Amino acid sequence: MASSVTASIHSSICASRLPSLYLSPSRITPNHVLLKTRSHLDTRLAFSSLPDIPNSPLPVEFSSKPLRLAGWSQTIRRRGSVELPVVKAAAADAEGHVEPAKSFGERFPALVTGFFFFMWYFLNVVFNILNKKVYNYFPYPYFVSVIHLLVGVAYCLVSWAVGLPKRAPIDRDLLLLLTPVAFCHALGHVMSNVSFAAVAVSFTHTIKALEPFFNAAASQFVLGHQIPLSLWLSLAPVVIGVSMASLTELSFNWTGFISAMISNIAFTYRSIYSKKAMTGMDSTNVYAYISIIALLFCIPPAVLIEGPQLMQYGFRGAIAKVGLFKFVSDLFWIGLFYHLYNQVATNTLERVAPLTHAVGNVLKRVFVIGFSIVVFGNRISTQTGIGTAIAIAGVAIYSLIKANMEEQKRVRLSCAASSCANKYGNSDL
Repeated sequence: MASSVTASIHSSICASRLPSLYLSPSRITPNHVLLKTRSHLDTRLAFSSLPDIPNSPLPVEFSSKPLRLAGWSQTIRRRGSVELPVVKAAAADAEGHVEPAKSFGERFPALVTGFFFFMWYFLNVVFNILNKKVYNYFPYPYFVSVIHLLVGVAYCLVSWAVGLPKRAPIDRDLLLLLTPVAFCHALGHVMSNVSFAAVAVSFTHTIKALEPFFNAAASQFVLGHQIPLSLWLSLAPVVIGVSMASLTELSFNWTGFISAMISNIAFTYRSIYSKKAMTGMDSTNVYAYISIIALLFCIPPAVLIEGPQLMQYGFRGAIAKVGLFKFVSDLFWIGLFYHLYNQVATNTLERVAPLTHAVGNVLKRVFVIGFSIVVFGNRISTQTGIGTAIAIAGVAIYSLIKANMEEQKRVRLSCAASSCANKYGNSDL
């Protein structure tokens, strides 16, 4: 009788196409398995090497329905209609492995993200204030731009030396890709500093609020991307606001205005070339290499344009006004703050959604304009204040619309990829 039942069970399992399932004895803890055949005849299989236990807590039923074990929650689906549950306790748990404790960032992600935003704003505000104070007694923006990048490069070299982060290798192809990005970065950086030295910090940042307009124009007419009408309409307040602020700006001069506009164009093309130079390298290493190449681009114009004046009376005049130690320390700190705020801005972007980063970028500009007015006591006309507010509001609207469009695009691509995965995944069942 036992042999016939065993034979029927064996034939049923073969007919159910279970040869690809591997059942480990350690997975089934009961010593007896109660089997219910199609004729509802209860029988008991006893393994001679194990003691007899009268009542098994995990019954197994064989019927026309898929195989299910009561008390087991997870199911592995295989070909056909066979379903094999898996015990929740994993083999690693049985061996005594303990799940590692979560880090502070994993336990409090919102707190860490808030800290990144705070450091981004703090470093940016401090950089702009210290930078303008240096220009008040040392108006040489080409040389100061070199110092910004030189301190940043030194910081990167020290970080590589201690392995934080580990230096990523660079080849000739990657160098060719990053060179146009670095050139645009150098040009935009130098022109921004020329504007900072010529006019009020608040006015330069108001002009730089036009950068989204140049980005949209380059995307439409250079890259051939179709820009929605809603984005163009959101840029109208930016153009109107900047125009209003420029007409009555007390510190206005053409050098500061044109330099800020060139900076906008340079950073726009930097974004275009950055998209073409997307690599698998982490952002910290990419920014380090860009800083090194940009430094090489900045040195020649600094020597040619400002070199003779610096050697004649530039350094001598600055040291006479503030002393050697303060002069050198000011240059070091503005270079360090420049590099750190750019690096923290990149790290913040990696932690949040594009929409959050866009809003944060607009608020950062508001903070910089507000603090610069308070610290330097800049007098602004009513029309300049209204124009600046309109321009910032336009940038906020543009950033929100663009970030929403990018998020919707990302969701569509994710859904399409998920549908394809489900389609090809189900074809194996």
